[in-house]
Amino acid sequence: MAEASEAPPPIPSFARKPEPPPQRKPAAPRPADTSKRSGQVLDWLLARLPTRYRGRAHDYLVLMRMDRPVGALLLLWPTWWALWFAANDFPPIGLLLIFTLGVFVMRSAGCVINDYADHGWLDAKVERTAGRPMAAGRVSKKEALTLFGGLLALAFVLVLFTNALTIQLSFVGAALAAIYPFTKRVTHLAQVVLGAAFGWSIPMAFAAVTNSLPPLAWLLFLANILFSTIYDTEYAMVDRDEDIRAGAKSTAILFGDADRVIIGVLMATFLLAMLLAGTRAHLAWPYFVGLAATVGLFGYQQWLIRARDRMACFAAFRHNNWVGLALWVGLAMALAVR
Repeated sequence: MAEASEAPPPIPSFARKPEPPPQRKPAAPRPADTSKRSGQVLDWLLARLPTRYRGRAHDYLVLMRMDRPVGALLLLWPTWWALWFAANDFPPIGLLLIFTLGVFVMRSAGCVINDYADHGWLDAKVERTAGRPMAAGRVSKKEALTLFGGLLALAFVLVLFTNALTIQLSFVGAALAAIYPFTKRVTHLAQVVLGAAFGWSIPMAFAAVTNSLPPLAWLLFLANILFSTIYDTEYAMVDRDEDIRAGAKSTAILFGDADRVIIGVLMATFLLAMLLAGTRAHLAWPYFVGLAATVGLFGYQQWLIRARDRMACFAAFRHNNWVGLALWVGLAMALAVR
C-alpha cells in the first residue's frame, strides 16, 4: 500500500492546461475630447522613450493639452495679429519666435493650473473631462504645481529677451492665467476673464515691438476678449447641463436660451472692432477680404449650433481656428501689398 505522503504521479503534458498569457498593463485612458490625430502624434513621439517613462510623460503632455493643439492656435492667431499690427510689416524674427514659443508655453501653463483648480469639484463629474490626468488621479497636486511653476519659469526666460515694459506686463499675464480657473466658481463671466488672460499677449507684443502701448493695442485687446467669449461660450455649451449640476458658472449658463442671439451680437461687435483696427492702421483691401471671410465663418458657426447639439457646439468652438487664420492671412497680405 502506498504511503499517504507519496507524491501524485505527474500530469502528462497533453493533459496540462495552458498557462494564461501575461496580462498587459492597460494604457492610460484618454480624455473624451482628445484629438485623434494629435493623440497619434503623441504616441509616435512617446514610442521613442524607454517604456517605463511613457505613461508618466503621456500624462504630463495631456495635462498640458498637447493632445489638443487647437487651443494653442486660438491664442496664437491674436498674438500674431498684434505682432503684425505693431510692426506695420513682418515683425522682427526674434520677437516672432519668442512670442510663438511663449504662446505654447503659457497655454500649457494655463491648462495645468486649470486642471489643478477643476480636477476634483468639476472635471471628475463631467463625462468629457473625467479622463483627464488629474481628474482620474494619475497626476498629483504637487506634480501639477511643480509643472506649472516650471512652465512659468520657462515663459519668463523667454520674456527676458525683450524689454523692460514687456517684462513688467508679463507679471500681469501670469496673474491672469493663475486666476482664471478659479473665477468659474464665483462668476458667470469666467469666459471674459479667459479673454483677458489669452489676450494679454497683445499689449505685450506691442510693448516688445514699439516699447509703447498705443490705443490700437487696447482696441485689439478688447476685440480678443469678444473673440474668446464667443468661442469659449460655444465650448461651455458642450457641458452646460453637467456644469449646472456641478455648480460651475459660465456665460453659456448665463445666456440660457438666448445664447445664439447673444453670441451673434458678440460676433458682430468683434467684427466691428476688427474693422476699426484695420481702418485705423490704414490697411489695404486683403484685410477686408479676410473680414468678409470671417462673416461667412461666423455664419457657419451659427448654423452648427442651431440645435445646441453637444458635438456640433464643440465643432463650432474648434472652427474658430479658421477665423483666426483668415484674419491673420488678410492682415499679412494687406501689409505685404503696400
